[in-house]
Amino acid sequence: MIALAFTEPIGPEDAPLLVLGPSLGTSTILWEGVVPALATSHRVVAWDLPGHGASAPASDAFSVDGLADAVAEAARALGADRIRYAGVSLGGAVGLSLLLRHPSLVERAAILCSGAAIGQPDDWHARAAQVRAQSTSSLIVGSAQRWFAPGSIARHPELTGRLLHVLQDADDESYARCCEALAAFDVRARLGEISVPVLAAWGEWDAVTPEASAREIADGVRDGRTSRIVNASHLAPVDAPAAVVAELSDFLDERGR
Repeated sequence: MIALAFTEPIGPEDAPLLVLGPSLGTSTILWEGVVPALATSHRVVAWDLPGHGASAPASDAFSVDGLADAVAEAARALGADRIRYAGVSLGGAVGLSLLLRHPSLVERAAILCSGAAIGQPDDWHARAAQVRAQSTSSLIVGSAQRWFAPGSIARHPELTGRLLHVLQDADDESYARCCEALAAFDVRARLGEISVPVLAAWGEWDAVTPEASAREIADGVRDGRTSRIVNASHLAPVDAPAAVVAELSDFLDERGR
C-alpha cells in the first residue's frame, strides 16, 4: 500500500469528512485559501502525493487506482464510512478512481481542473524522462505558465512562490512515477458506472484540462454538472479561492441538491 501523508483534520468532529486531493507537483498548501471556509461545515483533511510535501518518496511504481486505494484506507482510518471528496488535476483523477473502486465510501465528489484522461501518454512519458534527467527544476517556468491565470502570481505572490518551491523540492523519481500513472489513466469508458453526484469544474484559462474535459465527465456520469471558474487556470483554488469555496459549498451541501 502507498503511504500518503494527510493533514490533521480541521473542523467540527461530527461534520462530514471532506478529503482534498492535490495536483501533480503541488502539496496540501494548494488548498490553504479555501480550507478555513470549508471547515465551518466539514471536517477537512488534505493529502500529499508520493515524494511531495510531507509524503515519503515512492519506492515502487504505482497507479492512480493505487493512490485511490491509499486515500480510501486513510479515510477509513479516520473513522469515516462515508466521505466527500474534491481534487484538482491528478487529485481529481484519484477522485474518479475512488468513485469507481470505492463507490460505497464517496457520497459526492468535485473533480476540479481534471479529466477522465489527462493529456497524451507519450507526453507524460517524455516528462517523466525529462525529470529523471534534469530534475523537477526544469519544469518551473512551464508549470508557472500552465498553473496560474494571468495576474495570479502578482495577486498571490507568497502562495504561488511556495507552490513552485514545492515543485522544485519534489522527489524526482516520485514525480516521474506520477507522470507514468497519469499516462496509464483513462476511465472514460467507465464514467457511466458512477451514480453519485459529481461536479466537474474547469478554470477559464486552463489549457491543460479545459471545458471539454469537464463536460466529458459530467455528461458521462449519471448525475453530473459542470461549472466554469472565472479568473482561474489549472490551479483554481489558488487563482480564485472565493469562487472555489462558493462552488464547493453549494455542491457539497446535500440540501442544495
